[in-house]
Parts: sequence; structure tokens; C-alpha cells
Amino acid sequence: MEFFERFAVPHPSPLIYASMVAIGLTVIAIMAGITYFKKWGYLWREWLTTVDHKKIGIMYIISALLMLFRGGADAVMMRLQTAVPENSFLDAQHYNEVFTTHGIVMIIFMAMAFIIGLMNFAVPLQIGARDVAFPRLNAISFWLYFAGAMLFNISFVIGGSPDAGWTNYYPLASNDFSTSVGVNYYNWALQISGIGTLMTGINFIVTILKMRAPGMKLMKMPMFTWSALITNIIIVFAFPVLTIALLMGTFDRQFATHFFTTGDGGMDMMWANLFWVWGHPEVYILILPAFGIYSEVISTFSRRNLYGYKSMVASMVIISLLSFFVWVHHFFTMGQDALTNSIFSVTTMAIAIPTGIKIFNWLLTMWKGKIEFTVPMLYSVAFIPLFTIGGVTGVMLGMASADYQYHNTMFLVAHFHNVIIPGVVFAMLAGLTYWWPKMFGFKLNERIGKWGFWNLTIGFCLAFFPMYITGLDGQARRMYTYSEATGFGPLNMLSFLGAGIMAIGFIFIVYNVYYSFRYAPRNVGDDPWNARSLEWATHNPVPEYNFAITPQVNSSQAFWDSKKHGHQLFNKDDLKEIHMPNNSGLPIIMAGLFFVFGFSFVFYIWPGVILSGIGILACMAYRSFEKDDGYHISIKEIKETEDKFGGAK
Repeated sequence: MEFFERFAVPHPSPLIYASMVAIGLTVIAIMAGITYFKKWGYLWREWLTTVDHKKIGIMYIISALLMLFRGGADAVMMRLQTAVPENSFLDAQHYNEVFTTHGIVMIIFMAMAFIIGLMNFAVPLQIGARDVAFPRLNAISFWLYFAGAMLFNISFVIGGSPDAGWTNYYPLASNDFSTSVGVNYYNWALQISGIGTLMTGINFIVTILKMRAPGMKLMKMPMFTWSALITNIIIVFAFPVLTIALLMGTFDRQFATHFFTTGDGGMDMMWANLFWVWGHPEVYILILPAFGIYSEVISTFSRRNLYGYKSMVASMVIISLLSFFVWVHHFFTMGQDALTNSIFSVTTMAIAIPTGIKIFNWLLTMWKGKIEFTVPMLYSVAFIPLFTIGGVTGVMLGMASADYQYHNTMFLVAHFHNVIIPGVVFAMLAGLTYWWPKMFGFKLNERIGKWGFWNLTIGFCLAFFPMYITGLDGQARRMYTYSEATGFGPLNMLSFLGAGIMAIGFIFIVYNVYYSFRYAPRNVGDDPWNARSLEWATHNPVPEYNFAITPQVNSSQAFWDSKKHGHQLFNKDDLKEIHMPNNSGLPIIMAGLFFVFGFSFVFYIWPGVILSGIGILACMAYRSFEKDDGYHISIKEIKETEDKFGGAK
């Protein structure tokens, strides 16, 4: 019995029991449905073992959407708890767990996955490549992310969730203050998914630098591809820092070392420094691809070339460099001297300059353009004023002396969400809607999409703008309750109502997917948006080989110029046999072993650690000696496929 007691949730509640039942019933229903419709073989052949960058991108996006609703449920619970003074919907411990998991799920397992999913789908198409440089590595990157996400999420019902905040500060994250296995889950889930993310970074750098279509020089790449390149360079430099920090934290909790234990020669502030050396570049890992998406969408629906192409590239490079020199602004109030705070205050505010350049470039792209207000364009237009407000409040927080007033208040919460939701979530929804026809061969319904947009935008303003006021009035963040005498009640109720309206917006998005799958017309053509970049030069949906003929690129708007100025993209005489990689079950098997390894380590199940570790090494050894030359698609097969689409592209 003692063996099973270790898996019990230390602070159970009716919500947790309900979650256990819901998770169990959902898993049973999914497995029963797959079995009833006899889809296990199809799933294994077409999806679970795929190395196709497009399918991997779609799996990232589906996973991210699931995590969006998981993290969104946490957000609604937090807003409900603080909607009225002295509420008892959540107790203090449960609230700590909820806001910790909300932050990690939304940043690591939702936003990162969504961005990487869109990169996976669009970047190889934008550069005219058949796939990414290392397709098998791409598959294991996804499955490691998925294993980490599942490991983190089962903590809610097995053993207890982490409760030291999404930043996991020590000594709060130590065994003395966090006695459950929750922080162990945090350490291992982020380690496993982080390894996958680091491999993604390496893979996409090589893909973009080495696999571009003939004629596509660096300064002819689409802006989203540029943003992907810079983002993945940041990943390669930033994620090893998080890896080492998590490893040190694991050793402190599970092997009694003292890296972050002040009383035994360690330093808890070292965690804060290491975390934010990764954490602030992480913000730009999210926001730079969003800038790339907005650049594509605004240019397409303004019917104009992107204004200031070179300055857009330069500003992203400058932002990426500055992102590594601002981390101390996250703890201006924690003991640095005035000179140190001043230096990091200057670097923080300096980021506003290249960001401002991008804002003006987007506005000038729209200037005198023939703007079409589609759903992606609405998200892009709304982003500009909302993100500007978030940026201005960021400059306020960047002033070290003023930060003593703003820090650890709801003002900071409002600022962060004011940047991330319009800057990243709106971009992800814009990109998903924009590339949806390329993924599935039909468009999402515009009317329902606009209902979702307006609910999200109005709900966002109602949910987070009141927090600026309560924060300036002194409401501390991370507090699960407050007294009626503070006067925070009415504005917090308004925030809760805003969160509810946002939830309705996401329901519209889900309904839009359902409605469009059933009723949307399938004859939208290969270029339904009259777009400009290379991914729209192939078919909807995209064949497994992307392009039957490798395109020849002459400009940064290659497809637009081929339509409007007669540039020849495809030489019909270049139709050749195409080499493609084989599917493989090894990535999902290895990820499953990593899941067992992490779970066993969380609970100190050493036989499980040893056996799964041996299994991982065995998979690596097998792959090292495996002879897999892929397969070839003959010219005859290519012509047959192209004839179905109406001609080779």
C-alpha cells in the first residue's frame, strides 16, 4: 500500500477528483473510438510514425490547442477565485498549483508548440524545400515535446502539481518549502521537452541555411522564414542555460546538493539569474515568429510589398542580441546596486527602438494599401495598438526606480499578458487561419472567425486592463484572496467577466473548425488569399513532396512576382525522380521511454530509471547502425499525383 500512497495527490479537492474522472473517461472514449472505427493502423502509418514536416507541424498545433484549453481552464479558475473578496473556490495551496501550471502550460507547452508547429509547416514550403534537413530528428523533437507535456500534465492527478510559481524560484522550489513531487515534475518535464526544442533549433538553422531553393539568397527569404532563423539561433544559445539550471535544481532536490541553498554555500539568486538568462530570450523566441506571421499577413492583405524589408531584418537581429542583455530587469527589487540596475534599465528600454521600427513598417505597408479585413488581418491590425500599450507599460517597468512600485503587483501581470496575448496568441490564430487552406484544402468560415476575434479582443481588454489599475493601487500578484476593504472587488469581477468572454471566443474558434470541416467548400484553389510567398505556389493540400519541380526564386516576393511580372518559378523540363525519407516508429518509442524515465525519476523508482535509460541508449545504438536509404517517387507517380491537382508545380 505504501508504494501506491506515494502517487496520491497531497492536497486533494473535488476539482482534482473530477479531473481524474474526466481524464479517465476521455482516454477510454478516445481509445474506444479509434478501436471501433479501426483507425489504429491508419494512425500508426500516417501520423504516429510520420517524418513529414507538414504532419508534424499539424500535430504540434493540435497539441498546442489542447494545451491552450488546459491552460485556459487554469486562467478561468484564477479569475473566478479573485472575482470577489475572500472567495473560497480555491484554497491557497490549490491556487498556487493552478497559477504555476497555467504559466508553464501556456508558455512552454502551448505557445512554444504553436510557434514551432507553424514553423514546421510553413518554413520548408517558403524556402522551396522537400522537408527539413533532418526529418527523423524533427519527429523525435515533437515526440519529446509531447512526452514532456504529458508528464507535466499528469502531475495534476498523480503526486501533485508544482506550486512554486512558473519561475520556480528557490528556496520556494526546495524540498523544505515544496514537499510534494510537483517540482520534480517541473524539472523533468521541462528537461525532456527542452531537449526536443533544442534539436528543433539546430534542425531549422541547418534547413534554412542549406536547403533554400536556387536563387533564394538570405535577403530574398520571406519574413516569416527570417524570423524562424533568428528564433532558432536564440533557442540554440538560450536553452542549454535552462537545461543546466534544471539539472542543478534536480540535483538539489533529489541528490541533496546545495547549488541554490544559501545556508550551505549555494545561492538562491543564481537560479533567478540562470532562469531569466533563458527566460527573457524565451519571450523573443515567442514574439519574433509572431512578428514574421504579422509581416506575411499584413503584406498579403494590404496587397503591397512589405515596407522596409532590410530594416525589418535588421531590427529582428538587434532585438535578438539585446534579448540576452536585459534579464536583470526581472529582479530590479532583489538587491543589485544602482549601477547594475541602471545598465539593465537602459538595455531594456533600448529594445523599444527596433520594435518601434517594425510597428512603423507595418503601418507604412498598410498605408495606401487595398486592405482586405479577413480574420487573419483583423488579428494583425488589432495587435498593433494592443501590443503598443503592452510595450509602453514595459518601458515603465524597465525604469528601475519606478519598478519598485510596479513589481509584484497586478500591473506586471497586465503588462505581461498585454504583450503575450496580442503579440503571440493573436499571431498564432492569424497564422493558423492564414495557412489553414494550405494544411487542409479549405478555408475556415470568415463570419464565425470574426465572432471569435471580437469576443477575444473585447474579452482581453476587459480581463487585463483593470489589472493595471488594481496593480497601481497595490494589489499584489499571486495572492489567492483579498479583503473587501481593499476595494479591488469590482475591477476583479470585471476581469473575470472578460475572461469569460475570451472563453466564449475560443468556443467560437472550436466551433469554426467543426463547422468548416463539415460545410466549407473544398474548391478554394491553391492560392485562396492571392498571397505572395512560395508556399502558395504549390497545391492545396500540399503533396508529400511539396513541389514536383524545385522552384527558381528571383525575389523576396517570388510567387507574387511570378503572377504579376511573369517570373518563371518552375522549369517543366526539370521534373525528376524525388527522394523522400521513410517513416519511423523509433521517435515515438524513444519518447515513450523518456516519459517512463522522467516519471520514474520523479518518484525515485530506480528500476524504472535504469530500464528506460537502457532502452533509450538501445534505441540510439539501433539508429546508429540502421541502414535506411529512404524511398524514391518515380516520375510516373509524380505525374499521376500532379494530374489530380491539375498540373505540375
